[in-house]
Amino acid sequence: MAPNPYLLAADNSPALVPLLRESPSLASAQDEHGYSLVHAAASYNHLDLLRTLVCELNVPVDLKDEDGETALFVVETVDAAKVLVEELGLDPNVTNDEGLTAREKLEAEGEFPAVVQYLAGEVRPGNVTAATADAQAVELPPAPEGIQVTIGTMAEQEATDGEVDPEFRRRIEELAAMENFDAPEGQAQLRQLVQDVLAGQGLSEERGVRPRQA
Repeated sequence: MAPNPYLLAADNSPALVPLLRESPSLASAQDEHGYSLVHAAASYNHLDLLRTLVCELNVPVDLKDEDGETALFVVETVDAAKVLVEELGLDPNVTNDEGLTAREKLEAEGEFPAVVQYLAGEVRPGNVTAATADAQAVELPPAPEGIQVTIGTMAEQEATDGEVDPEFRRRIEELAAMENFDAPEGQAQLRQLVQDVLAGQGLSEERGVRPRQA
């Protein structure tokens, strides 16, 4: 009996890729519901398999199932979403048969809030690292009380004046990655951080621990 490629994909079996190389047509196959190996690899967060399917075996990254949904609709981690969108070029604005994008469907179902936040463009970790020093600014979700915080990068030779405090950047990135960033507690932390900076309090020294009030 021939092995089931979908089960092999779910288990990330080392036998799958050799099988697909021997029978390339299997790589792009879809079951009776339109489910593909790309969907399986994305869903189970098997990122190397996902890359192999698309980059080596030439499987279309935008394969849709019977509901008109691409692999982005079944991801459970930000890493898988990033590979699909940023590495493999899958359009995050593709809609399913109900007219919903992957972000809208996941948000409606209340699942995987970190993925929803990433797809909403609120957190793009790859855009706030030195690796993307192309002067492109990243805007975080609206800050409280009319305060706007924008993080950007600049070429090292242009950063001699007014350089952003690395600790401030780190703290902002940590806050933006929090699931409760839009909640009152997250906004309160952001407000306090911005107020500290505006008041001229440096962040180079660790100030994260405050004495507990009696």
